[in-house]
Amino acid sequence: MRLNEIRQILASDGIRLTKSLGQNFMHDANQLHRMLRAAELAPGDRVLEIGPGLGPLTELLAAQAAQVLAIEIDRRLAEWLRHRLAAAANLELVHQDALDYLRREDRDWTDWKLVANLPYSVASPILVELARAAKGPARMVATVQIEVARRLAASPDTADYGLLTLLVQARYEPAGWFKIPAACFYPAPDVDSACVTLVRRPQSLLTPKQDETFVRIVKRSFSQRRKMMLKLLRADWPAEALDHAFHELQLSPQVRAEAVALEHYVQLARILCPPAPSASPAT
Repeated sequence: MRLNEIRQILASDGIRLTKSLGQNFMHDANQLHRMLRAAELAPGDRVLEIGPGLGPLTELLAAQAAQVLAIEIDRRLAEWLRHRLAAAANLELVHQDALDYLRREDRDWTDWKLVANLPYSVASPILVELARAAKGPARMVATVQIEVARRLAASPDTADYGLLTLLVQARYEPAGWFKIPAACFYPAPDVDSACVTLVRRPQSLLTPKQDETFVRIVKRSFSQRRKMMLKLLRADWPAEALDHAFHELQLSPQVRAEAVALEHYVQLARILCPPAPSASPAT
């Protein structure tokens, strides 16, 4: 879908874009095909798309995947898409707030892939919601603000490393990202974008109970970035238990949250939430 076609559709149908919904439509075919290559779609794949807009990516997805679920919050665009893509029998179009939908619907996304130009206003919450789901997608390929892409792929001791990094990376491994200039969208956003690829880890790093502890640790540790992590955690755990855990992991009592690697947060959760002992066999 070319830029002049987007303008013509919006004008002829009287559709005025809403800035608060983060409506920036990608019109660069090269970038759309780069997204498809990153998704590594197979004929039997099921794909979740959030924020289809005028449907240029939706059309490509429907042509390559077995099933596409597209969630669009804008009623005008949802109606337009239903008419334009009526022939796509493998497309299900839902007119809802995607974040509300994900929080309300207890779906098994295990065999699905997310491929989407996410609305910037809700990109991070949506990725966290899917990443933290009990049965998250196998792969997530999403266009986001470039600063969000950097945070998703960040390493310790960098300015981008933080809460978003750890909540997602605990379940998903970053598999690269590429920059997309603002000129590839209409209207052009104020910042550059990037398409990031996240691949679900083959094995869970933590038990469900330990995972809850992990989230508490990470949120508390980054609640005040300039403060020492150990002091912050004492609001939730006994000092003796924390001192033992930090000694066991050879973490300095003065360390701050942004200097601690994912594996240490995982090990900290395991120590502070040990697995329940298995029941002894009956005699």
